[in-house]
Amino acid sequence: MHEDDIAVLMRALGHPVRLEILRILAQRAENCCCNDVTDCLSLAQSTVSQHLKVLLDAGVIERRAQGTRNNYCVRTDRLAAFNRAVGDYVSGLDVSGQHCERQPARAS
Repeated sequence: MHEDDIAVLMRALGHPVRLEILRILAQRAENCCCNDVTDCLSLAQSTVSQHLKVLLDAGVIERRAQGTRNNYCVRTDRLAAFNRAVGDYVSGLDVSGQHCERQPARAS
């Protein structure tokens, strides 16, 4: 996974509501539509739809048409690849012996 892919996923996962949506989808398996997610959150259906779209566009979830409904499920393969990539990326950073010290705030 390239740095651009990692950044896209980090942006998609960088909102508490989207993390909550992922948790809901993971618990409910594959038969979860937008209304099911909305029922679990205190948000408007349109807001939930927008968050689902961000996750969908990032490839974190998948949409499957079932009759007149769209069901969503978590793409565990994509999240596993992200997990490995972030772990590899962070472990590849050479920060040994380097410490960033905070400078005291200046009085104005």
